[in-house]
Amino acid sequence: MSKILIIYSSVHGQTRKISDFIAKRLMIENHQVSLVTLGEQVELADYDKIVIGASIRHGKHKPAVYDFITNNIEILTSKATSFFSVSLVARKPGKDTPETNPYMQAFLSKTPWQPDLLQVFGGNLDYQGYNSLDRNIIRFIMWMTKGPTDAETKVEYTDWKKVEQFAEQLHQL
Repeated sequence: MSKILIIYSSVHGQTRKISDFIAKRLMIENHQVSLVTLGEQVELADYDKIVIGASIRHGKHKPAVYDFITNNIEILTSKATSFFSVSLVARKPGKDTPETNPYMQAFLSKTPWQPDLLQVFGGNLDYQGYNSLDRNIIRFIMWMTKGPTDAETKVEYTDWKKVEQFAEQLHQL
């Protein structure tokens, strides 16, 4: 089986949770999987497949995600690769596919990297887990997108069946 590297960038932990789920599913299929945070030193050449998962914060992927891709574009284009994005926008029908998600489309327009496999997943909304600035920004965004704004709201929008299907696609990649 393959040696697979999963690199993730997570702010509040949902992208980490999704990455961990994917890693466990791939290990069931007897793949060797390494799970690391963006910024950890790792030898990309040691892996057959590379997965990058990144969350959206205030409407953008972290600049470090783009920096990592730019600095490693040669090796990324020589391997089987995939990318997934996690956001609250992906909770909405019509914005829940790579083709229709505005953050995925913005990502693809900003990088020369064209992963073999793409996916978007809904994130986790937990107002009490945010600092006051983030809570207010996210409540405003949710109000604009007709989402829940009650300060006590805690909802996980991740479709775990979709994550499982993505892991199966990675297994087949």
